[in-house]
Amino acid sequence: MNEPIKPPLTTTTSILPAAIIIGIAVVTLATFMIVNLVANPTVTTSTTQPVVVGGLATAPSNAPVAGCHESGSPPGNIVGALMVPVHTTDVAPISHRNGGAGDYDCLASLASATNAGSLLGFYRTHLEAQGWNLFSSGSASGEPQLLFQKAGSDTFYWVVGVTVTHASSGAVRWTYRIYQNSSAI
Repeated sequence: MNEPIKPPLTTTTSILPAAIIIGIAVVTLATFMIVNLVANPTVTTSTTQPVVVGGLATAPSNAPVAGCHESGSPPGNIVGALMVPVHTTDVAPISHRNGGAGDYDCLASLASATNAGSLLGFYRTHLEAQGWNLFSSGSASGEPQLLFQKAGSDTFYWVVGVTVTHASSGAVRWTYRIYQNSSAI
C-alpha cells in the first residue's frame, strides 16, 4: 500500500465575522455617544415642599418668618424650614440675635390659632419630610419644645427650634428660631 504522499489539508479561517461584530459595536457606541451629546440630559433639583396629609396646613405666604431669609442665608437646602402653619401672626419684630457678629441666628415670636400639640406636630411632620432630624424634645424649663438639625449646603449644621411659651384653649404663643450651628460638618 503505497499511497502517494499528499500535503496536509489547509483551512483558512477568516477574521471577517469578528471584524463585523467589532464594527457594529463601535458604530453602536458612537451612535449612543452622539445621542447623549445632542440630548444632553441634565438633573434638575426640585424646590417643592412635600405634601403632608392631615394636621395643620402651611400658610401660603409664611410672612411671619419671611424676615429670616436674607441673601444667601439660610442656604437653599435649609430655606424650606422657613414656614408657619395657617392662622399664624407675629407678636414682635423678628430678631437677628447675632446679626453681623457671628453665626446666623434668627428668632421670631409668633401666635397661632391652634393648640400646642397640633403646632408641634406640624413642625415634626413637615421638617422630617424635608430631611431634618429631631434631636431634642422638651426644654429645661419644662416648656414644650422641638429641636431639629440638618446639614446645610454651606458646610454648617443648621438648627430649627420651636418652643411653646404660652398655651390656652385654641391659641398658642411660641417662638421660632433658626440658627447656624458653630461647628462645621
